[in-house]
Amino acid sequence: QVQLVESGGGLVQAGGSLRLSCAASGRTYSMGWFRQAPGKEREFVAAIRWNGGSTLYADSVKGRFTISRDNVENTVYLQMDSLKPEDTAVYYCAAKISGGPIGFGYAYWGQGTQVTVSS
Repeated sequence: QVQLVESGGGLVQAGGSLRLSCAASGRTYSMGWFRQAPGKEREFVAAIRWNGGSTLYADSVKGRFTISRDNVENTVYLQMDSLKPEDTAVYYCAAKISGGPIGFGYAYWGQGTQVTVSS
């Protein structure tokens, strides 16, 4: 069982930046970020493999968001720059301890943190 605690959401103007953090209670195979906007399905944002640090991004955030990890603190970060109003959503941290592709198949989820980008 892995527990995840997120922080860092908030309100920001378009073009601004926010950094989300997610601390895991133990080691994982990969961790990722997903988001869900009102009336829409949850979608993949970014993920990172713990060993090796390979990353994957959704096309909509590529070049603007950066996912990184702190091996010592078992924490993953999502640096979000050049934010747009369409980035507004609840952002969820996720983790899995099994292998496989890092874009899906996550078993453990955080409580979610709201990100609101005003125009």
